[in-house]
Amino acid sequence: MHQLSRQIRFSVNPFLDETETGFNSYTSKPAGEGLAIFFALWVELAAEVDPETGFVVNVVEIDKVVRSLSVPVVSDFIKDRYSKGQTVLLDDLYSLLRKVAPVIDDNFANAKLLSMTLELNPFRKITIELENDKMAYFSEKFEFAAMHKLWNESFSDEKNFEVFGKCANPSGHGHNYVIEVTVEKDSDELFSIGSFEKCVSEEFVDLVDHKNLNVDVEYFSQKIPTVENIAVFAWESLCKKIAGVRLSGVTVWESDRTCCSYRG
Repeated sequence: MHQLSRQIRFSVNPFLDETETGFNSYTSKPAGEGLAIFFALWVELAAEVDPETGFVVNVVEIDKVVRSLSVPVVSDFIKDRYSKGQTVLLDDLYSLLRKVAPVIDDNFANAKLLSMTLELNPFRKITIELENDKMAYFSEKFEFAAMHKLWNESFSDEKNFEVFGKCANPSGHGHNYVIEVTVEKDSDELFSIGSFEKCVSEEFVDLVDHKNLNVDVEYFSQKIPTVENIAVFAWESLCKKIAGVRLSGVTVWESDRTCCSYRG
Protein backbone atom coordinates (compact mmCIF):
# COMPACT_ATOMS: atom_id res chain seq x y z
CA MET A 1 0.00 0.00 0.00
CA HIS A 2 1.35 3.40 -1.01
CA GLN A 3 0.52 6.75 0.57
CA LEU A 4 0.52 9.84 -1.64
CA SER A 5 0.30 13.44 -0.41
CA ARG A 6 -0.58 16.44 -2.55
CA GLN A 7 -0.62 20.13 -1.59
CA ILE A 8 -3.15 22.55 -3.09
CA ARG A 9 -2.39 26.26 -2.60
CA PHE A 10 -5.09 28.94 -2.77
CA SER A 11 -5.82 32.45 -1.55
CA VAL A 12 -9.02 34.07 -0.30
CA ASN A 13 -9.77 37.79 -0.12
CA PRO A 14 -12.72 37.77 2.32
CA PHE A 15 -13.93 41.20 1.20
CA LEU A 16 -14.34 40.45 -2.50
CA ASP A 17 -17.33 38.59 -3.93
CA GLU A 18 -15.42 37.42 -6.97
CA THR A 19 -11.78 36.36 -7.18
CA GLU A 20 -9.88 35.68 -10.39
CA THR A 21 -8.92 32.04 -10.68
CA GLY A 22 -5.38 32.85 -11.71
CA PHE A 23 -2.85 30.80 -13.64
CA ASN A 24 -0.04 30.04 -11.17
CA SER A 25 -0.91 27.16 -8.85
CA TYR A 26 2.64 27.27 -7.46
CA THR A 27 1.81 30.50 -5.60
CA SER A 28 -1.95 29.99 -5.23
CA LYS A 29 -5.00 29.30 -7.34
CA PRO A 30 -7.40 31.13 -6.89
CA ALA A 31 -4.83 33.88 -7.02
CA GLY A 32 -6.36 36.24 -4.47
CA GLU A 33 -6.39 40.01 -4.87
CA GLY A 34 -4.61 42.51 -2.68
CA LEU A 35 -4.01 41.37 0.88
CA ALA A 36 -5.54 37.91 0.60
CA ILE A 37 -5.39 35.01 3.08
CA PHE A 38 -3.09 32.25 1.84
CA PHE A 39 -3.84 28.59 2.58
CA ALA A 40 -2.14 25.33 1.69
CA LEU A 41 -4.32 22.23 1.86
CA TRP A 42 -2.68 18.79 1.97
CA VAL A 43 -4.58 15.61 1.15
CA GLU A 44 -3.09 12.19 1.88
CA LEU A 45 -4.40 9.22 -0.12
CA ALA A 46 -3.64 5.51 0.13
CA ALA A 47 -3.99 2.79 -2.50
CA GLU A 48 -2.09 0.17 -4.41
CA VAL A 49 -0.21 1.54 -7.39
CA ASP A 50 -2.03 1.20 -10.70
CA PRO A 51 0.21 -1.13 -12.78
CA GLU A 52 -0.81 0.61 -16.01
CA THR A 53 0.04 4.16 -14.93
CA GLY A 54 2.33 3.78 -11.91
CA PHE A 55 0.05 6.19 -10.02
CA VAL A 56 -1.75 5.95 -6.71
CA VAL A 57 -3.91 8.74 -8.10
CA ASN A 58 -2.96 11.13 -10.87
CA VAL A 59 -2.11 14.41 -9.13
CA VAL A 60 -3.94 16.26 -11.91
CA GLU A 61 -7.10 14.48 -10.78
CA ILE A 62 -6.38 15.31 -7.13
CA ASP A 63 -6.01 18.99 -8.00
CA LYS A 64 -9.24 18.95 -10.00
CA VAL A 65 -11.26 17.33 -7.24
CA VAL A 66 -9.91 19.41 -4.37
CA ARG A 67 -10.11 22.72 -6.22
CA SER A 68 -13.67 22.11 -7.37
CA LEU A 69 -15.07 20.61 -4.16
CA SER A 70 -12.97 21.88 -1.24
CA VAL A 71 -11.55 25.27 -2.09
CA PRO A 72 -14.96 26.89 -2.75
CA VAL A 73 -16.30 25.57 0.58
CA VAL A 74 -13.37 27.02 2.51
CA SER A 75 -13.54 30.29 0.59
CA ASP A 76 -17.30 30.71 1.10
CA PHE A 77 -16.96 29.93 4.81
CA ILE A 78 -14.20 32.52 5.32
CA LYS A 79 -16.11 35.18 3.37
CA ASP A 80 -19.33 34.49 5.27
CA ARG A 81 -17.62 34.80 8.67
CA TYR A 82 -15.84 38.02 7.70
CA SER A 83 -19.01 39.55 6.26
CA LYS A 84 -20.71 38.98 9.62
CA GLY A 85 -17.75 40.25 11.60
CA GLN A 86 -17.27 36.83 13.21
CA THR A 87 -13.96 35.29 14.18
CA VAL A 88 -12.77 31.93 12.86
CA LEU A 89 -11.57 29.59 15.60
CA LEU A 90 -9.44 26.47 15.24
CA ASP A 91 -12.44 24.26 16.00
CA ASP A 92 -14.32 25.95 13.15
CA LEU A 93 -11.53 24.97 10.78
CA TYR A 94 -11.42 21.39 12.08
CA SER A 95 -15.19 21.16 11.48
CA LEU A 96 -14.74 22.61 8.01
CA LEU A 97 -12.17 19.94 7.10
CA ARG A 98 -14.48 17.21 8.40
CA LYS A 99 -17.25 18.62 6.25
CA VAL A 100 -15.29 18.46 3.00
CA ALA A 101 -13.30 15.27 3.69
CA PRO A 102 -16.05 12.73 2.86
CA VAL A 103 -16.95 14.63 -0.30
CA ILE A 104 -13.36 14.36 -1.50
CA ASP A 105 -13.08 10.74 -0.44
CA ASP A 106 -16.13 9.78 -2.50
CA ASN A 107 -14.42 11.04 -5.66
CA PHE A 108 -11.46 8.64 -5.53
CA ALA A 109 -12.89 5.20 -6.21
CA ASN A 110 -9.62 3.29 -5.89
CA ALA A 111 -7.93 5.35 -3.18
CA LYS A 112 -8.80 6.09 0.44
CA LEU A 113 -8.43 9.54 1.96
CA LEU A 114 -6.31 9.18 5.11
CA SER A 115 -5.90 12.73 6.33
CA MET A 116 -6.26 16.40 5.50
CA THR A 117 -3.91 19.14 6.68
CA LEU A 118 -4.55 22.86 6.40
CA GLU A 119 -1.47 25.08 6.65
CA LEU A 120 -2.52 28.35 8.25
CA ASN A 121 0.90 29.90 7.71
CA PRO A 122 4.41 28.50 7.04
CA PHE A 123 4.84 27.60 10.71
CA ARG A 124 1.39 26.44 11.86
CA LYS A 125 -0.97 23.73 10.63
CA ILE A 126 -3.97 21.65 11.65
CA THR A 127 -4.68 18.04 10.69
CA ILE A 128 -7.59 15.61 10.83
CA GLU A 129 -7.44 11.87 10.28
CA LEU A 130 -10.45 10.16 8.79
CA GLU A 131 -10.03 7.03 10.89
CA ASN A 132 -10.81 9.04 14.03
CA ASP A 133 -13.36 11.78 13.46
CA LYS A 134 -13.05 13.07 17.02
CA MET A 135 -9.29 13.60 17.05
CA ALA A 136 -7.58 16.70 15.68
CA TYR A 137 -3.95 17.79 15.54
CA PHE A 138 -2.26 21.16 15.85
CA SER A 139 1.39 21.76 14.91
CA GLU A 140 3.59 24.80 15.34
CA LYS A 141 7.27 25.50 14.71
CA PHE A 142 9.67 27.27 17.06
CA GLU A 143 13.31 28.27 16.54
CA PHE A 144 16.31 28.25 18.82
CA ALA A 145 20.06 28.61 18.40
CA ALA A 146 22.50 26.44 20.31
CA MET A 147 25.98 24.97 20.14
CA HIS A 148 27.15 21.46 20.91
CA LYS A 149 30.05 19.08 20.60
CA LEU A 150 29.49 15.45 19.71
CA TRP A 151 31.89 13.49 21.87
CA ASN A 152 31.83 10.18 23.76
CA GLU A 153 34.20 10.17 26.74
CA SER A 154 34.53 6.38 26.52
CA PHE A 155 35.97 6.64 23.00
CA SER A 156 39.56 7.47 22.21
CA ASP A 157 40.21 10.82 20.56
CA GLU A 158 40.85 9.02 17.30
CA LYS A 159 37.56 7.14 17.46
CA ASN A 160 35.60 10.29 18.35
CA PHE A 161 36.94 12.08 15.29
CA GLU A 162 36.34 8.97 13.19
CA VAL A 163 32.72 8.66 14.32
CA PHE A 164 31.67 12.30 14.71
CA GLY A 165 33.99 14.01 12.22
CA LYS A 166 33.76 17.83 12.23
CA CYS A 167 31.03 17.62 14.85
CA ALA A 168 33.70 16.55 17.34
CA ASN A 169 35.42 19.92 17.04
CA PRO A 170 36.82 20.57 20.57
CA SER A 171 35.47 24.12 20.56
CA GLY A 172 32.01 22.97 19.51
CA HIS A 173 29.86 24.27 16.69
CA GLY A 174 26.43 25.85 16.36
CA HIS A 175 23.08 25.28 14.68
CA ASN A 176 19.98 27.33 14.07
CA TYR A 177 17.48 24.69 15.14
CA VAL A 178 13.76 24.46 14.39
CA ILE A 179 11.39 22.32 16.42
CA GLU A 180 7.85 21.45 15.37
CA VAL A 181 5.60 20.45 18.26
CA THR A 182 2.38 18.56 17.47
CA VAL A 183 -0.44 18.07 19.95
CA GLU A 184 -3.67 16.11 19.64
CA LYS A 185 -7.03 17.07 21.07
CA ASP A 186 -10.54 15.71 21.20
CA SER A 187 -13.23 17.78 19.55
CA ASP A 188 -14.63 18.95 22.88
CA GLU A 189 -11.28 19.92 24.47
CA LEU A 190 -10.41 23.60 24.82
CA PHE A 191 -7.10 24.74 23.37
CA SER A 192 -5.31 28.08 23.55
CA ILE A 193 -2.50 28.79 21.09
CA GLY A 194 -1.06 31.43 23.39
CA SER A 195 -0.92 29.06 26.37
CA PHE A 196 0.58 26.35 24.18
CA GLU A 197 3.31 28.68 22.91
CA LYS A 198 4.06 29.87 26.45
CA CYS A 199 4.46 26.29 27.65
CA VAL A 200 6.77 25.24 24.81
CA SER A 201 8.86 28.38 25.25
CA GLU A 202 9.22 28.06 29.02
CA GLU A 203 9.56 24.29 29.29
CA PHE A 204 11.88 23.69 26.35
CA VAL A 205 13.01 26.59 24.18
CA ASP A 206 14.25 28.73 27.07
CA LEU A 207 16.32 25.79 28.32
CA VAL A 208 18.26 25.36 25.08
CA ASP A 209 18.18 28.68 23.25
CA HIS A 210 21.62 30.34 22.97
CA LYS A 211 23.09 27.65 25.20
CA ASN A 212 26.06 25.33 25.02
CA LEU A 213 24.09 22.10 25.25
CA ASN A 214 27.02 20.08 26.59
CA VAL A 215 27.70 22.54 29.40
CA ASP A 216 24.51 24.48 30.16
CA VAL A 217 21.85 21.77 29.94
CA GLU A 218 22.04 19.14 32.68
CA TYR A 219 20.20 16.56 30.58
CA PHE A 220 23.20 16.38 28.24
CA SER A 221 25.77 15.86 30.97
CA GLN A 222 25.14 12.13 30.48
CA LYS A 223 23.88 12.13 26.87
CA ILE A 224 25.45 13.23 23.61
CA PRO A 225 23.45 16.22 22.28
CA THR A 226 22.69 14.77 18.85
CA VAL A 227 19.53 15.88 17.07
CA GLU A 228 18.06 12.48 18.03
CA ASN A 229 18.67 13.09 21.74
CA ILE A 230 17.50 16.69 21.52
CA ALA A 231 14.19 15.39 20.16
CA VAL A 232 13.88 13.01 23.12
CA PHE A 233 14.71 15.82 25.54
CA ALA A 234 12.03 18.00 23.95
CA TRP A 235 9.48 15.21 24.30
CA GLU A 236 10.34 14.53 27.93
CA SER A 237 10.28 18.24 28.73
CA LEU A 238 6.83 18.78 27.23
CA CYS A 239 4.88 15.52 27.41
CA LYS A 240 3.19 16.27 30.76
CA LYS A 241 3.26 20.05 30.67
CA ILE A 242 0.90 21.19 27.88
CA ALA A 243 -2.50 21.84 29.42
CA GLY A 244 -5.69 20.40 27.98
CA VAL A 245 -4.15 18.39 25.15
CA ARG A 246 -1.73 15.52 24.62
CA LEU A 247 1.67 15.71 23.00
CA SER A 248 1.63 13.74 19.75
CA GLY A 249 5.16 14.21 18.45
CA VAL A 250 8.16 16.51 18.07
CA THR A 251 10.45 17.03 15.11
CA VAL A 252 13.78 18.81 15.47
CA TRP A 253 15.73 20.16 12.47
CA GLU A 254 19.41 21.00 12.91
CA SER A 255 19.60 22.01 9.25
CA ASP A 256 17.27 21.97 6.26
CA ARG A 257 18.72 18.54 5.39
CA THR A 258 18.69 16.85 8.78
CA CYS A 259 15.83 16.34 11.22
CA CYS A 260 14.62 13.76 13.71
CA SER A 261 11.09 13.03 14.92
CA TYR A 262 10.22 11.39 18.22
CA ARG A 263 7.01 10.09 19.75
CA GLY A 264 7.43 8.68 23.23
